[in-house]
Amino acid sequence: MTNHSTNAITTDVFLARRWKRFVLVISLFALGVCLFFLLNIVLGSVTIPFGDTLKVIFGGTASNEAYSAIIKDIRLPRALGAVLGGAGLAVSGLLLQVFFRNPIVGPFVLGISSGASFTVALALLGSYLLGVTVVSSLTLSAAAFIGALLVMIVVLVVASKVRDMITLLVIGLMTGYVASALSSFLVAFAQSENVHRFVIWTMGSFSGFTWEEVLILAVIGIILMIISYLLAKSLNAFLLGEDYARSMGVNVKRFRYLVVFLSCALAAIVTAFAGPVAFVGLAVPHLARLSLGTSDNRILIPASILAGAMVTSLCDLLARMLFAPVELPVSATTAIFGAPMVIFFLIKGKTTI
Repeated sequence: MTNHSTNAITTDVFLARRWKRFVLVISLFALGVCLFFLLNIVLGSVTIPFGDTLKVIFGGTASNEAYSAIIKDIRLPRALGAVLGGAGLAVSGLLLQVFFRNPIVGPFVLGISSGASFTVALALLGSYLLGVTVVSSLTLSAAAFIGALLVMIVVLVVASKVRDMITLLVIGLMTGYVASALSSFLVAFAQSENVHRFVIWTMGSFSGFTWEEVLILAVIGIILMIISYLLAKSLNAFLLGEDYARSMGVNVKRFRYLVVFLSCALAAIVTAFAGPVAFVGLAVPHLARLSLGTSDNRILIPASILAGAMVTSLCDLLARMLFAPVELPVSATTAIFGAPMVIFFLIKGKTTI
C-alpha cells in the first residue's frame, strides 16, 4: 500500500471520528435543552404532571384549568425566554472572541450592559423627579434597549474609524465605565424603593416574560443568529489574521463592522428583556470548543446556540428551585456555573481560539 493511500485512509478515519463526535455532542446539547426546558415548565411552587405539560405545549388542555393558565401565562414564556436569551448571548460571546482573537472576552465587554443599566436607572430612578411613581416593565425593557443601542452606535462609529482591536476594546470599556458612573449618581439621589427594583434588575432574571417579549426576542434573535452563521467562513478566515481574510476575499472593514453590530445587537435585545445575564457569553463558547475539539465556526455557532440555551435553562431552573420560594437572580447561578469553568480553562491552558 502506497503512502498516498495510507494518508487517504487516515484522513477518512479522522473525518469519520470528527463527524461522530460532532453528532454526539450536538445531540447531547439538544437533549439537554429539551430536558431543562420541560423541567422549567413542570417544576415550581406548583408541580405540574408531565403529561399535562406536554398536552398544553402541543396545543391541548391540561386536566386542571389552573395548570393550563400557569403553563401558558407564566412558565412557557419564561422557559422560551431562557432558551432564546441563552442562545443569543452565547453567539454574541463567540463572535467577540473570534473578533478580538481573545478567549476571555464576553458580550458585555463593549459596555452594552452598562449602557442598558444607565437608561434603566434613568427611567426607574429619574422618573421620580418628574412625579412618575409607577414604571412598567415594558418601559424598562424599552429603556434598556435604547441604552444598549446608544452604546452600540458609539462602538460601531469607533469600529469604522480604528483598526486597532485593543483601542476598540478600551473605548468600549471606558464607555461602560462612564455609563456605570452616571447610574451611580442616579442611585445616590433615588428613593430606596426604586433603588431596590433597579438592583434586582441589574442581577438579571427571566421572570415575568410575556408572549410579546418572547415574540420580539425570537424574531430579532433568530434573524441575527442566522446572519452570524452565514458569516462562519469569514470568521474562520479572520481567525488567521486580517491579511489572510483579505486574500480570501473578505471585505475586512465591512466584516468588522458587521460582527460588532451582530454581537452588540444580540446582547442588547437579551439585556432589554432579561437584564444583564453574566458569564453565559463568556463560558459557553469555551464549553462548545472543548466538547467539539474544533475552532470551526460552522460547527461552533450551532453548538453554541444549543449549549447556551441548555446552560441558561439549567441556571434559570436552579435560580427558581434551589432556595424556593425565594428566587435567586439568574446571574448568580450563571456566575457559579461560568466562573469556575473559565478558571479551569485558564489553568489547563485551553483558552485558545
